[in-house]
Amino acid sequence: MQIDVIDELGWEPSVDAAAIGVTAHDGVVTLNGNVRSFAEKVAAGDAAERVLGVRAIANDIEVRPVGTGQRTDADIAAAAADAIAWRTTVPDERVKVAVTKGYITLDGEVDWHFQRASAEDAVRHLLGVRGVINNIAVTPRASVEDVKSRIDAALRRSAELDAKRIRVESHEGKVVLRGDVPTWNERQEAERTAWAAPGVTRVENFITITPRLL
Repeated sequence: MQIDVIDELGWEPSVDAAAIGVTAHDGVVTLNGNVRSFAEKVAAGDAAERVLGVRAIANDIEVRPVGTGQRTDADIAAAAADAIAWRTTVPDERVKVAVTKGYITLDGEVDWHFQRASAEDAVRHLLGVRGVINNIAVTPRASVEDVKSRIDAALRRSAELDAKRIRVESHEGKVVLRGDVPTWNERQEAERTAWAAPGVTRVENFITITPRLL
């Protein structure tokens, strides 16, 4: 598996694979090393997730901006505020930005998880960013029964998932997923499906990865 992850990192054009170390044991992959941007760190983690058999990832890569990538916290904060304002999907008046030593903290309250994710995506690619802490809260807007039924229906519609192997529990905006799927990507797809339901404020994904025998 270690070799497969290294090969996938080398295949990802947005990542300098030579700067990243990889260890793997029993499906758990650890990434370390230094990269020039937070976006590159995220891309490395995404690449590792795509490898068959990966069950969990510890992304210990450090972000060390160099040259023109070094910016003051004030510059990063201004750029982050502008980037969020340009995102039409994000109610920017409800999102606050703070920057300390290159780490951006997002606070506020939105109606949907995709708005929360969009705000983070808007700032993670900015020069000088070393990490993003997303504390934006999602306000519940639907009943427990409505959330569960919508997620169940969405799972059944997905061509990538066997919905019969996934169980959904919902309570006051929190969704718990249980069951098993054959790949990490399917586990992530189930979680993305849960987050897409209105009123979801938290998703706990306890789905296990059980590769199918050919």
